[in-house]
Amino acid sequence: MTRKLATAALLLVVALSAVACGGGDAATTTTGGGSTTGGSLSGSIDISGSSTVEPISARVAEAFSAANPDVAIKVEGPGTGDGAQLLCTGQIDIADASRTLKDEEKALCAENGVEFIELQVGIDGITVMTSPENTAISCLADADLYALMGPESLGFETWSDANALAAEIGAPNAPYPDADLTITAPGEGSGTYDTFLEFAFKSIAADRGQDLVMRPDYVASPNDNVIIEGIAGSPSSLGFVGYAFYVENQDRVTGIAIDAGGGCVAPTDATIADGSYPFSRPLFIYVNKEAAATKPEVAAFVDYYLSADGLATVSEAGYIPMSDYSATLEAWQSR
Repeated sequence: MTRKLATAALLLVVALSAVACGGGDAATTTTGGGSTTGGSLSGSIDISGSSTVEPISARVAEAFSAANPDVAIKVEGPGTGDGAQLLCTGQIDIADASRTLKDEEKALCAENGVEFIELQVGIDGITVMTSPENTAISCLADADLYALMGPESLGFETWSDANALAAEIGAPNAPYPDADLTITAPGEGSGTYDTFLEFAFKSIAADRGQDLVMRPDYVASPNDNVIIEGIAGSPSSLGFVGYAFYVENQDRVTGIAIDAGGGCVAPTDATIADGSYPFSRPLFIYVNKEAAATKPEVAAFVDYYLSADGLATVSEAGYIPMSDYSATLEAWQSR
C-alpha cells in the first residue's frame, strides 16, 4: 500500500478526526475506528519527530486504534530535532528519530528530568537522487557530494561550476555536465540532514577547516514529499531523502549509487540490510519512561509496536526490518 493510499484508508477507518500525514508538516490524529478486540483502553498518545519514521508510526497507530478506539493518537513528522526538543521538555510521549539523540538533546532531557527508552525499529538508507532525465549521473562519491552541495559550493548554479573544487579535492566523478544544478533536500532540523552530513561531508569539511553544513542556497523542506517534487521537477536535479520515499517514487526519480571507496553501491533492500550501502542508518523511537509507566495506553502502544504485527509495518512503510530485534525487545522489557 502506498503512503497516500494508507492515509486514505486511515481516513476511512477513523471516520472522525484525521489529517493526512504528508511526510513532514501535517499530523495524523487517530481517534477511533472499528474495534476488533473490544479494547478498553482510553487516553491519548502524542508522537512527533522524524518524517522518515512517521510513516511507520502512523501505520502502527492506525492498527492500534482499530482495536482501541477510545485512545486518541497524534502522529507528526516535523523532524528528528523538533521531536527531540518536545520529548526532552516533556511535551510528547514518543519521539520518532532517524538518528540517535545528540549530546545536547540528552542534556536537555536530563535537565528536565525526562528519562527515555531508546528502541531501534528498522533500517533506512539515505538515498541520493536526481531526475530520470539526468542520465549523465549514476554514481557519486563523498567528494563529489561535497563539491556539489557542501559549504564551499555556495553560488554554484550549474553542475560544471563545481569542477574546479571537485578537482582540488579529488572527486572521482568530475568533470560534471554543464547543466543547471537544482538541489532540494531536508532542512537543518532533520535527522536525515544531520546523518547525511556525517556520512558525506564530515571528514572532508574537517580536513578543509569548514563547518559541517550544506551550502545555504539550496531548497530546504521538512516535507519529504515536497523534496521528491523538487527533485522530480528539474531535469538535472540533486537531492536526498529516506529510502521509502525513493522506492515509492521510482517512476519519477532516479537513485544514485554511492562510492565510499569500494565501488558504486546502489540503495536496495539487500544492500541496506547488510550495510554495504554506505548511507545505511538505524531508525528509532524514543519513549518517555514516565509516560510508559503512568499511561497504560502508551505502554500498550509500544507493546504492539514491537509485536510481529507492529514491526511488519516497517517493511510496509518501505523500510528494512532488522534481522534481530532481541536488543530492542530487551531494552523495552527491562524498563
